Amino acid sequence: MTIDWAHFTPWASLSGGILLGVASALFILLNGRVLGISGILGGLILPRPGDRVWRIAFLLGMASAPFVFSWLIPADMRQAPRIDAGYGLVVIAGLLVGLGTRYGSGCTSGHGVCGLSRLSPRSLVATLSFMAAGFAMVFIIRHLL
Repeated sequence: MTIDWAHFTPWASLSGGILLGVASALFILLNGRVLGISGILGGLILPRPGDRVWRIAFLLGMASAPFVFSWLIPADMRQAPRIDAGYGLVVIAGLLVGLGTRYGSGCTSGHGVCGLSRLSPRSLVATLSFMAAGFAMVFIIRHLL
C-alpha cells in the first residue's frame, strides 16, 4: 500500500472530524436528537406537528454549506472533488445508499458518529457492515473490473 502524499490531507480531515463530532454532540445535547441525515430527511415524509421547520432548516443549511465555503475560502485554496462517474451512476448510487439507510435503520452519520459514541451495539454492527461493504466495493472496482 502506498500513500498519495500529494493529496494526503490529515489536518483538513482532522478538522472535519472534529467539526462533525462537535456538531453531533451539540445537536444531541441541545435538541435531544441523534444527528443522522437519513433520519432527518426521512422525518419530512410523515412529519410530526412542529417537526418540519427545523428539519428543513437543517437540510437547507447542509445544502448551502458548499456555497458558503466557496465565498469564505479563496479560490486557490479550494479543490473540487473528482468523481469518475456520470450523472446516471451517481443517481443510482444515491438511491442505493438511501435504500441501505432504510434497511440499516440509519446512515453512517447516525450510526458511525452518534451511535458508536453512545456505545450502541446495533450501531457497531451497522458501522462494521458499512465499512466492510465499502472495502469490498473498492477492492472489486480497483482490482477485479
